[in-house]
Amino acid sequence: MSTSNLGTALITGASTGLGAVYADRLAGRGHDLVLVARNGAQMEALAAKLRADTGVQVDVIAADLTNGDDVTRVEQRLIDDANITLFVNNAGMSLNGGTLENSAAEVQTIIALNITAAARLAIAAGKAFGARGKGAIVNIASVLALAPETFEGVYSGSKAFLLNLSLSLANGLREQGVKVQAVLPGATRTEIWERSGKDIDAFPAEMVMDAGDLVDAALLGLDRGEEVTIPPLADEDQWNAYHAARLAMGPGLSRRDVAERYRATEAV
Repeated sequence: MSTSNLGTALITGASTGLGAVYADRLAGRGHDLVLVARNGAQMEALAAKLRADTGVQVDVIAADLTNGDDVTRVEQRLIDDANITLFVNNAGMSLNGGTLENSAAEVQTIIALNITAAARLAIAAGKAFGARGKGAIVNIASVLALAPETFEGVYSGSKAFLLNLSLSLANGLREQGVKVQAVLPGATRTEIWERSGKDIDAFPAEMVMDAGDLVDAALLGLDRGEEVTIPPLADEDQWNAYHAARLAMGPGLSRRDVAERYRATEAV
């Protein structure tokens, strides 16, 4: 049972990187925690430190979210534990090399983690929080959702999926008192780069954000009620214009008649 007035935050991918920073920041705010990741030993070490530093309760669930049975266990915790008020959907991976350089098994693994598990857990949290009339879901997407030409396409596609899912969930849960936030980091200094065989130091230094700065900005966006938070984007009007242009297309996206520009014309 949670001892915190803020309730419990469940964080996936919590052993390192952004997940570990979220754990630190949320414990500092007074949230009890449920940490989820594959590396149980790393999480236990983090949990012990957070308990000692902040006095919050920290539970650990060792789970491989590419495994459907493990996803089910985490779903069940979201459903059964009414003390959970915040879900940080952070677990993810990227591929080593370009889109056409990976095997079918590698593509299947990234989809299992970045799309299937992320969707199942976000939906489980949405149902549970909606029934309780409170809660917040934070989906860690990427600026690559908006720039698919820039890097590997399965990764960017998975993050575009998560952005779309977030916007849909936000629209459906807003009136039930549930917040949904998509966070779109740019290049951020975390272990995901090394794990996928990439060198973060190959980027210009001015392009790479510190993980702590990223999470602090994302939490500020959550506090403000933002449904999309892009910490590196200086000009908010650019996102607003993009979003408005997308919405403006809506009435014309499904019609009985083919658009005039696709009608064959007779040769003169």
